[in-house]
Amino acid sequence: AHGGFGHTELEPQANIDVITTAGLRGDGGAGFPAGRKWQTAAVTAADPKYVVANAEEGDSGTCADRRLMEGDPFLLIEGMMLTGRAIGATHGVIYLRSEYPVAAVVLTRAIGIAREAGLLGEAFDVELFVGAGAYICGEATSLLESLEGKRGEIRVKPPPMAVRGLYGKPTVVNNVLTLCAVPWIVRNSGAAYASLGVAPSTGTMPFQLGGNIKRGGLYELEFGVTLGELVEKWGGGTRNGRPVKAVQVGGPLGAYLTPGHFDVPMTYEALREVDAEIGHGGVVVFDDTVDMAEQARYAFEFCAEESCGKCTPCRIGSVRGVELMEQIQGGAGADRFVLLDDLCTVLEDASMCAMG
Repeated sequence: AHGGFGHTELEPQANIDVITTAGLRGDGGAGFPAGRKWQTAAVTAADPKYVVANAEEGDSGTCADRRLMEGDPFLLIEGMMLTGRAIGATHGVIYLRSEYPVAAVVLTRAIGIAREAGLLGEAFDVELFVGAGAYICGEATSLLESLEGKRGEIRVKPPPMAVRGLYGKPTVVNNVLTLCAVPWIVRNSGAAYASLGVAPSTGTMPFQLGGNIKRGGLYELEFGVTLGELVEKWGGGTRNGRPVKAVQVGGPLGAYLTPGHFDVPMTYEALREVDAEIGHGGVVVFDDTVDMAEQARYAFEFCAEESCGKCTPCRIGSVRGVELMEQIQGGAGADRFVLLDDLCTVLEDASMCAMG
């Protein structure tokens, strides 16, 4: 009644072209162009092909996927259908984190309604898969391993998943936010979406404000809003009125920025210039009483807990990081900082995925 499921008349290549024109990128963290991923899967000769929605929303301070799936599940289903039509897929899977039981109930009901209405079926069907609480399965190749019934571990790339993904077949894995943007783009044109934001970071991002913030919540804004505007204008500053000391952007493995970065635009490119990533749009605010050494120790502890264990730098380095931070907190000398810096270089350069 409100325009949903009414825009499937575009030919497959036209669907890909409109997404490419829009400049839509993966909103899960990597920011890879969706149109390029779709095109690769479409031209790869294999059958069947798959569309997978990555709903393993594990970063601290994030809730956008859950809000969308619980509030408008049909938007995700329609986005998956349009993606499937574009690449020639007949099957879609929603990989949902186990911590979202309400979303599981809502999605199951929505898939059933869509099947009863004839929207899902032989041409394209969707199933729900509930994970087992592994943060690492937010990484797309680990997610596919889990879907296949294996241990959630990183796969070596190449080949890309669009060539050899689920069960060795061409697979498009996109984040929930990315797939939910597709129906609007198809309905309103790629140019309309590209006019939003700051190219090449086009469109919008649902930023999630949390931590010590006066007005926490979900704010869908165009790319290019500054970090300071997010925290001060939209979030209202800290909840207790104390000065901001640090802002975590991009989850527990992202970056901690300071008020000195408040003029940085929230785009993929601008954040990379300050060694940060936009991630899933999570923004967590800390006031001037935060213990940053403890935050650093916690980041290593989180990585040690959630690492899949496949590569040595991440598996062992994260544990060594916890030990080094505890020594530093206990008053160890400057040599510990040198060792810590060396360890971080190894983790960043030698790990197989972004966890390290």
